[in-house]
Formats: sequence, structure tokens, C-alpha cells
Amino acid sequence: MPRRRRPARPGALADLAPLRILTQIIILQTLYYVCAAALILFTTLVAGQPVSLDLLFSWQSVRGDVTTGWTLALCWMMDSLICVIFLLLFIARSKLVPDFAVTIHFINLIVTSLYTRAVPTQMFWWGLQVASAGLMTFLGVWACQWRELKPIAFGGKGKARAEDVPNKHARDPGTLEEEVGFIRGSNRGAGRDGAGSYEMVGMVPKEEGT
Repeated sequence: MPRRRRPARPGALADLAPLRILTQIIILQTLYYVCAAALILFTTLVAGQPVSLDLLFSWQSVRGDVTTGWTLALCWMMDSLICVIFLLLFIARSKLVPDFAVTIHFINLIVTSLYTRAVPTQMFWWGLQVASAGLMTFLGVWACQWRELKPIAFGGKGKARAEDVPNKHARDPGTLEEEVGFIRGSNRGAGRDGAGSYEMVGMVPKEEGT
């Protein structure tokens, strides 16, 4: 008999939908360039240097022998650090973070090559891309795993926990459980044995001769 295929995990098709993946890539790539442009524009204006698109899209500007190249490298690394937040917000799955991080830098390679009409040959630029992708992947995976492992808080309020019971019962586990059960059940009108509340009633003395 042919083996029956396991049913797909709920939500798996939605997570791997091509349209959704394409939308996420476009959003992340746009935010990647927007943040980089803001950082580069700020540092350029502070330094009093002329602003041009070459600072954003040209690999020839990222050089290790000039101060401008190191400044641009710092801006790109800061950009990768900021994009970790976007990965956490839009992806939120640790196993998908490396794919999106590599895709962002691969698209950047294509855009840079098309803008300059040449494949990058600066080793400093390639080292920056590797460092940027590594930083984005490492911190992105860590942030998403932290979010995935974060305890889920359910509704409801407990009136008391075990640690709220007085310390005098700390040496007696049976008494501790009894006190905690009594405190938790008091909201529902239950006594220590769970049979309900009790009320003391005075006893009438029996008359003699009856």
C-alpha cells in the first residue's frame, strides 16, 4: 500500500505563499534602502560633503583607503542593525531570517552592479556585505527565537500563588498545598474539602423527660 502523505501543517501554505514572500522582500528591501539613505544623508550633511546617489548605490564609494569609505561602511552596518527590527516585525520566524537576509544583500548586489554597470571588485565592499549579512542573520535569528520562546500569558487572575503562602508552611508540603487550594477555591465559595462554605449553628440543649 502506498504511504499516506502527512497533512500540511496549519498555516504552512500561507507562510510559503509566493505573493506573501514577494511582498515581504519588497517591504524589507525598501526599508533597507530608506534607512541607509537616511543614515548616509545625515552623516554627509554633518561632514559637509556633497550628496549624491553614488554614496548609496555605487560600490566604488565604499573604499578602505579613505575616510568616506569607512563612514559609509559604518552607515551600512548600522542599517543592518536597524533591519533586524524589521525582520522581527515582518518575518518573526527564526528559520526564515537567513534566507531574507541573504536575499536583501543579493538584491543589493544586483542594484549596485546595474547602477555602476560593473560587478563590484573592491574587496572592502565584499567584506562589508559579508559582515552586514552575518550581523543581520545572527541578531535576526536571536531576536526571533527570543520571541518564539517567550511564554504565552493566558487570561485569568490568581488570587494567590504558592510563594504567597506564609513562610510558616514552607517545611510542610501537605499544609502548603492545602492552604493554596483553600485560597484558590475561596473565590468560588468552596471550603478546604471543596464541599462548600460552612456556618457554625448553636446547638439547642435537649429537655429532660422528652
